[in-house]
Amino acid sequence: MRHHVQGTVYLLHFTEPYHHARHYMGWTENLPARLALHTQGRGARLVEVVISHGIGFVLARTWQGDRFLERALKRRRMAPRYCPICREQRRRDG
Repeated sequence: MRHHVQGTVYLLHFTEPYHHARHYMGWTENLPARLALHTQGRGARLVEVVISHGIGFVLARTWQGDRFLERALKRRRMAPRYCPICREQRRRDG
């Protein structure tokens, strides 16, 4: 079993919202390769759709951890609070 394989949990911030979505969170053992797939529109379905609509993304934050950490972070549904880009925008907008 590979449950506790260490890798990177990452948060993508979309350059503009796609309907309700502003972020994508995922896990990978190879972050550069995974980001390349997302950029090519061959990663997660949400990112594929975002890219096809001409919306870009930036890597906003990473955590070292396993898939259990990814699931725990996703369950909290707090991506905007984890996202330094959104936090900075909120601070500027006051």
